[in-house]
Amino acid sequence: MNPTRRHFLGAAAATAASIPAFAAEQSQEPSAVSPMPGRTSNRIGLASYSLWQFKNDDLRDMEKNLDLASEWGFDGVEVLHHQLEREDNGYFQKLKRRAVLHGLDLYGMATHQTFLTPIEDKRRQNVELTTYYIEQAYELGIPTMRVQTGTWGTSKDFDDLMAHRGVEPALPGHTDEEAYKWVIDCFEKCLPTAEKCGVTMGLENHWGLGRTPEGVNRIVESVNSPWLQVTCDVGNFLEDPYDKLEMIIPHASMVHMKTYYGSGLWYTLDLDYPRLASMVRRHNYHGYLSLEFEGKEDPRTGVPKSLAMLRKVFA
Repeated sequence: MNPTRRHFLGAAAATAASIPAFAAEQSQEPSAVSPMPGRTSNRIGLASYSLWQFKNDDLRDMEKNLDLASEWGFDGVEVLHHQLEREDNGYFQKLKRRAVLHGLDLYGMATHQTFLTPIEDKRRQNVELTTYYIEQAYELGIPTMRVQTGTWGTSKDFDDLMAHRGVEPALPGHTDEEAYKWVIDCFEKCLPTAEKCGVTMGLENHWGLGRTPEGVNRIVESVNSPWLQVTCDVGNFLEDPYDKLEMIIPHASMVHMKTYYGSGLWYTLDLDYPRLASMVRRHNYHGYLSLEFEGKEDPRTGVPKSLAMLRKVFA
């Protein structure tokens, strides 16, 4: 055997011997809070809700939303399901193509459901609706999906709910304690579809049983699955937000950043964005910051203004 070949075989054997240890090391899932030195800032995306706001019909079109997000310099778009004008595969593939040509991620889908009801058949229907949304997120290549507990429905409408700061009584004869069992059971029924599709549900701190950090964490920790985490909305704790956000951000799979230029549609929070940026970094959250513009200013100016502020604060 010539020296060159002997040297090659010896080096190959040494390399092979090291593979099991390397593979074992690589197979361990990284900690959710492990530092990532190569990442200096979060990607910032546009929640399509910021443009439509359920009222701006000229800004509902999702393709137009993608065009504007690219023009203004966002990294991706969070799709509000209610905003989709069609749900067929051809339309979904058209959106995916437009996004990739713009260099945009479709990183999130915002959905609505309610498990906060004593009517078992209604809960079953909402589980089916949520799994349907998960499958649609998968078709669009979206890896994260905002979910909610729903509300008791004892407010006259959303404006009435906001007038009472998100607080509403339970239905007569029922309690929040009883309702936790319904909500936890429903999310558990959604887990197989979420895991199959690779879509992480993020329970938002958004009224109902999600109105408090204790409520959000109780549900997420009871379900105890990587497929149900938290959509951490910085604008949905109306009093003492920072301590409450500190409680839920360790579970965050997405963070909603609210801005209110022109004053808020329902309320305005004087948020300390540098403090929020510090919180995000301290908890080693590296996922998307999804802008939800909820101001009365025209979104065509309020949204770019919001992005410029967030880029500066989170640089």
